[in-house]
Amino acid sequence: MLKHDRYTYRVTWSPEDKEYVGLCAEFPSLSWLAETPEEALRGIREVVAQVVADLKANGEPVPEPLALRQYSGRFVVRIPPEVHRELAIEAAEEGVSLNRLVSARLSGRKN
Repeated sequence: MLKHDRYTYRVTWSPEDKEYVGLCAEFPSLSWLAETPEEALRGIREVVAQVVADLKANGEPVPEPLALRQYSGRFVVRIPPEVHRELAIEAAEEGVSLNRLVSARLSGRKN
């Protein structure tokens, strides 16, 4: 297993498989099925460690953990013009910028 693993893991129930599935955001093609959440997490971490070792051995790039990446706080989203208009009107009615309104919506907060 990776010694100081900083990758982003998630364990969820798979109704189709009737088992827990371990996932890693940085390696979306990998998964691990197990009877318990703990085994699913352990399994996916071992698979990721093996893949990282293989990538390094072959001189291939290793994905950087999401937790270590720097984010600017900016990204562009394309929406239909009608939605843009509706949001702009709502922001004006609430007395906030469109950016503030959309940011609050994305974060699940009120303005």
